[in-house]
Amino acid sequence: MTLTEERAPKLFSGPHLPLVLGVIALVTLGAFENRAVGTALPTMVREFDALGSFGLANAAPNASYLVSLAIAGLWADRRGPIPALRAGAIAFSLAQLLVGTAQAMPMVVAGRLLSGLAEGLLDVALMVLVARALPAVLRPRMFSLFAAMWILPSVLGPFVTGLVTEHFGWRWVFLGAVALLAPSWLLLQPAMRMSAKTEAPERTEKQAAELEAWRAALPWAFAASVALFALTLAGDQLEAHTVAASLVIPVSLVVLGLAAVRVMPGGTFVARRGFPAVVAVRGLGGAAFAGTGAYLPLLLTLRHDFSPSKAGITLSITGVSWAFGSWLQGRDHGLQRASVLRIGLTLMTLGLAVTSLLAWTTGWFGLVGWMVAGIGMGLSSSSLSVLTLDLSDAGNSGRNTSAAQMAGTMSIATALAVSSTLLALKADDPGPWVFGTIITASAALALIALLTSHRVRTVTNPTAR
Repeated sequence: MTLTEERAPKLFSGPHLPLVLGVIALVTLGAFENRAVGTALPTMVREFDALGSFGLANAAPNASYLVSLAIAGLWADRRGPIPALRAGAIAFSLAQLLVGTAQAMPMVVAGRLLSGLAEGLLDVALMVLVARALPAVLRPRMFSLFAAMWILPSVLGPFVTGLVTEHFGWRWVFLGAVALLAPSWLLLQPAMRMSAKTEAPERTEKQAAELEAWRAALPWAFAASVALFALTLAGDQLEAHTVAASLVIPVSLVVLGLAAVRVMPGGTFVARRGFPAVVAVRGLGGAAFAGTGAYLPLLLTLRHDFSPSKAGITLSITGVSWAFGSWLQGRDHGLQRASVLRIGLTLMTLGLAVTSLLAWTTGWFGLVGWMVAGIGMGLSSSSLSVLTLDLSDAGNSGRNTSAAQMAGTMSIATALAVSSTLLALKADDPGPWVFGTIITASAALALIALLTSHRVRTVTNPTAR
């Protein structure tokens, strides 16, 4: 064994261990909370006799998440990740307490808004903390752990939440999350103290100008947040309030498009080489995968006579295959990061094309395609996270992380709005062509992402920071 090998940094040893354990705990907690809401929310709206608020409760965190990303990126770059991380933890606790003690649906919606705010703050702050605390060579494995922490919540989350809801009440699903936050937070303390001691980098005139431009774009992020909320809600109400929803959807899409131009890095919409291309690929790939995943349970229920519990197999396939793909990208494969990204997008494109067979045939082969697409998403999504940090520096990692995640959020919302409109037009009897069109369009987006990925530029020395 050489001296270099002996000194190679390890993820689960030495000074990195507390950070890794703390991040794993927080990501797992967030994943369980995400999966728990979908299981408990139907019971909640029935108890409060507020079925009409179901769409509102679902849309609330998406809207606040978008504006939270913009705030977190600016905050983390100006003050470091610790203040945003603390605020995110406080917002998470308050959100769970509000929902867990809710006496009416408005308290639930308020808690869901806070939950989206917390998620944005925590997501960006954790990414910046990882960028500052871990050497670049360990980041791919760290992001593979991020994905792996969604396996148990995806497979067991709905089941565990169902048991808690049935035997103890849905309130304990959320109140229990507050108790689990404390040990996760304690594990992060060493890494937070280390990050707090790191001196803030001196900003160049260019970086200061970029920071000011991002601050000026915050109102547009808020506009995008409102448009996203309206878009999601209008999609849910299209059948019940056709005229109003038909007016809201195009207006929201226009506002969302204008806001995207203001908040995305320059060159994103022409996939300029480097980081703008990374953001473009993130948006295209996210819309492709989510655009199919959102409708697969409904497709299996309507076209293949699956029970609701069996239709949930798509969620399990997503969690396991995504994590497996992310684990693969974190191995010592010797490939350039851009090559791993292209392999992932190729698998996603082919997998979605095969998944579209579910709309036309009665066999299970389409689910194999969904599994392949999930592996491709794991490879590409984690690679995009690595590239985001590799193409950032200490002065803009927060904003770059925010921009990449905002691109995914906006593109997914747009794809789902268009798909839900198509579905609503045939809500009485959606034929195979409706689902076939949605999944084929997703495969086309994945193909465009693959072609665009050739404009992604990687750093030649990823260990140099």
